[in-house]
Amino acid sequence: MTDSICFTLRALAHLLRYPDAAMRSHLPEIHTALNAEDAIGHVRRRELDALMDRLLADGLDAEALYVDLFDRGRGTALHLFEHVHGDSRDRGPAMVDLVQTYEQAGLLLDPAELPDHLTVLLEYASTQPTAQARAFIGEFSHILQSITAALLRRDSDYGAVLSAVLDLTGHALPSDAPIANDEPLDASWEEPLAFGGCSSQGQSAPGSSTGAAMPSTQPIHILRRPPSARAN
Repeated sequence: MTDSICFTLRALAHLLRYPDAAMRSHLPEIHTALNAEDAIGHVRRRELDALMDRLLADGLDAEALYVDLFDRGRGTALHLFEHVHGDSRDRGPAMVDLVQTYEQAGLLLDPAELPDHLTVLLEYASTQPTAQARAFIGEFSHILQSITAALLRRDSDYGAVLSAVLDLTGHALPSDAPIANDEPLDASWEEPLAFGGCSSQGQSAPGSSTGAAMPSTQPIHILRRPPSARAN
């Protein structure tokens, strides 16, 4: 398997997005990208293929299942600070710190995004060199382990996506990982693409320097800061 995980991280982020028709239309390309980079094992890729097959077959049912799974229970929430801070005042400063992490890498977050959503974190990681990406994800791997355990308890095929992320970073789910209680959430979220690019500088368009095929019609929400802004 290759040491590069850039396109794999972006593919996994895509698989965690709301499975509307536009998202599902890119699943064949996601399948191609996962196999081209060959960063995760064959067994895990078969699990991801099974998820993609279901999403393509279920249509609107897949959308309803996604909402029920990720928007109505704290144990499976994809906004990671829900698991750490809940609704406490600490969540705001933590959000600011995370946005600053993105900005220090030269990346600007789309105003419609919340920085702690797992898709955003994975897309940011995909713009970093492999070692840094693994270290960054490792910082919140304990939360991913808890979410994974909750998904597996529900027999959800989305557990394969979180398990693949943990595989990439060497933090596979231990057998005694805690399972968070499911509590209702008051809010529901949308996940537009947060970052574009897939190089260690975070500025190259997907597919510009690799043979891995990725959706060419993805909206790009990353901007270079002007020199004056960087200087300040």
